Amino acid sequence: MRKPRTSLILCLVTACLFLMFAGCATNPVTGKSELMLVSEEQELQMGKELYPNALWGAEGGGGEYKDPRLKAYLGDVITRIHRNSHRPNLPVSFAVQNSSVPNAWAIPGYVVITRGLLAGLDNEGEFAFVMGHEMGHVSARHSARQITNSMLLQVSLGIAGVALSGTDYADSVIGLGALGGSLLLLKYSRDDELEADRLGVQYMTRIGYDPNGAVTAHKNLQRVSADYVRSLGQEPKERNWFEDLLSTHPRTQVRVEEIQQIINNTPRSPVIGDGRNRGQFQNMTAGLQNTNRAYVSYYDPAMRAFQKGNLKEANNLVSQAIATDRQQPPFYALAGFIYMKQKNFTEAERYFNGALTVDPSYQPAYRGIGTLRYAEGNFNDAARYLNKSLSLFPQDTVSHYFLGMGYYKQRSYKAAIPHLSAFAEAKPNHSTIHGILAQCYESVGDQKSAYDQYLMQVKAAPDNEMGKRAVERATVLKPIVEPPPPPKKEKK
Repeated sequence: MRKPRTSLILCLVTACLFLMFAGCATNPVTGKSELMLVSEEQELQMGKELYPNALWGAEGGGGEYKDPRLKAYLGDVITRIHRNSHRPNLPVSFAVQNSSVPNAWAIPGYVVITRGLLAGLDNEGEFAFVMGHEMGHVSARHSARQITNSMLLQVSLGIAGVALSGTDYADSVIGLGALGGSLLLLKYSRDDELEADRLGVQYMTRIGYDPNGAVTAHKNLQRVSADYVRSLGQEPKERNWFEDLLSTHPRTQVRVEEIQQIINNTPRSPVIGDGRNRGQFQNMTAGLQNTNRAYVSYYDPAMRAFQKGNLKEANNLVSQAIATDRQQPPFYALAGFIYMKQKNFTEAERYFNGALTVDPSYQPAYRGIGTLRYAEGNFNDAARYLNKSLSLFPQDTVSHYFLGMGYYKQRSYKAAIPHLSAFAEAKPNHSTIHGILAQCYESVGDQKSAYDQYLMQVKAAPDNEMGKRAVERATVLKPIVEPPPPPKKEKK
């Protein structure tokens, strides 16, 4: 009886060995051969798919901060870094993310700095180091390596699961492994961060900046990060999330000492000018710094007040933000959401349209108008705005919910399923979503999926009306989707 299981284990081991020998590639930075199960084309495709969702949903979201003159100026620095990097063949696009969270990130094809961090930097050399560091992660294929490790982890867990099948341990091992595999993709290792520091110093030095800007850049990052944490006040969830973000980097003093050692060991290139270009940098970022103050002083506190339900305070603060800077679409959109919460749909739509007047591609405004149309029962018009919202931010769960619910109320169940499924995956503990999704599946004849969703509804909220209906329907569907085994024949 053990032979089939042994054969399967051998097949998985063989597959793992095949991956190890067939998936080797030369690391662009070290020149050494290493196991890599993600091709360059796959890296770029993943970057392309991730980018809009990261820009709108990660590190505070916000979309892109629009300033063509500033973008062209900083983009020139990015181009020079890229030409001197280890992967100059890759395409690269630069953006400033309109978020107060001080951070920078890069994925294959894209490099981004937040408004909050850019406002805290002192000179062009510091900017070059921060961007060089992030582009160093891409050069050294750190993300691809994490994905490779995760893929290998899943293969090895497959072996462990087969070996332990029939015991109480198999599900536990696979469950823990899936969690561990996902955590691998959340942050870089300490070694990866130090390698990116080394590459950041190397790249900024190659294009004529004083490498000591790497030290002051890190000190400024720590300063603005501490300021941001203080600005959150008594918001433990958001503060803990941001402190988790900071924990991906070594402690300040240790990091500064290590960066200084990297500088000492990096071959020097001729410095252009004073190696910092502070005057031009301060001049070009002056507008952003003024705007950032309006966000930090008014918009960010208004958003926190809105999330707490303090609508009057939120309205007063966002009004001051608009009076300070009338060219920021988030200010108008937040006012729109405040009025929508107060059920003043006329004023809400006026402010959403104000955001779109400033920036016709401002995603939250499309979501806002789409939600208004849904509340009014105009599901066709709601779908038009919500589809536009999802074209800009494909993983926006709120847009998926209202678009799916609009289709559901029009009995377009097949069209509703993918959107409600996306919301259910993001919000598995929602009080009714699984029951609604189950009804959609039943209506299109997919009884197995309907049964599974009814069970999830019972688990999420068994006592509400939807939960009680789910119990009834699951009882009816169970013998259909899980028929009892045929009775065993008695031996004569």
